Amino acid sequence: MADSSFDIVSKLDRQEVDNALSQAAREVTQRFDFKGTGASIEWAGEAAVEISANADDRATAVLEVFKEKLVKRQQSLKILDASEPRPSGQQSKITVALKEGITSEDAKKIGKLIRDEGPKGVKAQVQGDELRVSSKKRDDLQAVQQLVKAQDYDFAVQFTNYR
Repeated sequence: MADSSFDIVSKLDRQEVDNALSQAAREVTQRFDFKGTGASIEWAGEAAVEISANADDRATAVLEVFKEKLVKRQQSLKILDASEPRPSGQQSKITVALKEGITSEDAKKIGKLIRDEGPKGVKAQVQGDELRVSSKKRDDLQAVQQLVKAQDYDFAVQFTNYR
């Protein structure tokens, strides 16, 4: 019998993020409290979002609207890496980087957790920006998933390629 396995990844659903961004932009243009503040939210390259408004608190409010929309679309807020509001001419801007992938240090942390606290016979291998977990028993893999979900990492965790 071959080993069963799954991958632990940290990926974002770009389509869902784009939809959340569009909804947030639409809400910002329609809401009364954003009228006349020059508030806007838009893509800034492939993996970043730029928020601007005429005051720090308005820019922060736009960020909160964006977070609301992400949560409604089942996206983890851990994918966001928002900067502090910074002045830019007459505007206040916030750059939000979108985090994707598991760093090698984080992968090592998860691997150590699985070795120390996981069921015996479970192997974890780092493969680029993801972690492959394999075992003879599927029940052990499910136990590992529960163990990893219970941890509070500073990045979003998904399980893919379950075989």
